[in-house]
Amino acid sequence: MAMTGRKPSPESGDLRRGWTTGACATAATAAAWRALLTGVFPKTVTIRLPRGQLVEFDLFSTELGDGFARTSVIKDAGDDPDVTHQAEIIAEVRHGDPETGVRFRAGTGVGTVTMAGLPLEVGEPAINPVPRQMMETTVQEIAAEFAANGDVEITLSIPGGEKLAGKTMNGRLGILGGLSILGTTGIVIPFSCSSWIHSIHRGIDVACAANLGHIAAATGSTSEAAVRKKFNLSEQGLIDMGDFAGGLLKYLRKHPVPRLTLAGGFGKLGKLAQGHLDLHSSRSRLDMDHLAAMAKDAGADRDLIAAIRAANTGLEALQLCQKAGVPVARQVAVRAREVAMAALAGDTEVDVLVYDREGNQVGQSGGGAEE
Repeated sequence: MAMTGRKPSPESGDLRRGWTTGACATAATAAAWRALLTGVFPKTVTIRLPRGQLVEFDLFSTELGDGFARTSVIKDAGDDPDVTHQAEIIAEVRHGDPETGVRFRAGTGVGTVTMAGLPLEVGEPAINPVPRQMMETTVQEIAAEFAANGDVEITLSIPGGEKLAGKTMNGRLGILGGLSILGTTGIVIPFSCSSWIHSIHRGIDVACAANLGHIAAATGSTSEAAVRKKFNLSEQGLIDMGDFAGGLLKYLRKHPVPRLTLAGGFGKLGKLAQGHLDLHSSRSRLDMDHLAAMAKDAGADRDLIAAIRAANTGLEALQLCQKAGVPVARQVAVRAREVAMAALAGDTEVDVLVYDREGNQVGQSGGGAEE
């Protein structure tokens, strides 16, 4: 029995799974290819995902023309905070030249690779390997069903994709003109933020391919702007780490760079200093007792330690320490650097910069700072 692209299956509680752009593109391709061969569009289309699940999709639009068929599917990302949720994924299929197999083209709103370091050649449409394989397999299966050859040209488009791409890291990765067609399983797990981690990995790949000796990973826009200005780094030298310190550090362990700067707010890096590699508020919290212990190491007296333990937020604790002249942010930077270096377990030079909400540097460890 197939899952349905109309009503994604529950993941946990009331959360729903969704479908990747790659799965949607495969569904649209299957429907268009079948229509090109038969002259008739199916009412729905069922595809097989990489792990074997069957998924049924509704078609949003269909058009059969002279030598082409065009179909679209509306992406449902379930309950995942995905910028492509409700985007229209369009596949236009045409017969290709004999013996050319399946060829891909980027239509409006789908990006093109312009820099090395991604799993695609420069000049190729930003359609990742697994979605390509899904579409190629689907084309060949349908071709075999109708005793046709599998030489086709697939053009994928996403209306408004170039604007949506501005909310992603595509520009930094050298993917220009629109979005990427992504997905390794075909399924979007709610709040897994797998696409964010994927972008972190690809950002590191691009930096390595460009032979950059120094990259900076930031938890947010304020710290990124500050660290960019401090080191005059290029776009390719900046990684939007967000909450995923673990995703960054584990990948860098296998794909090292000479120097890494971690930049972030006091609260986020305070969690890293405690040993948390996932910095999201729903998955880790800033332990005030631990923070008080770091403040003690930085010279806090008994009254300040008690006040930190009773503080409601990291910001309150930081302000208490700043008023007392206790450099707790420096201590946070020292501990966070130790955690990062342990996770990397390599020769990468690491420095950590802690910023307040206004973008002022309040703590540093490594990079020439006194330890």
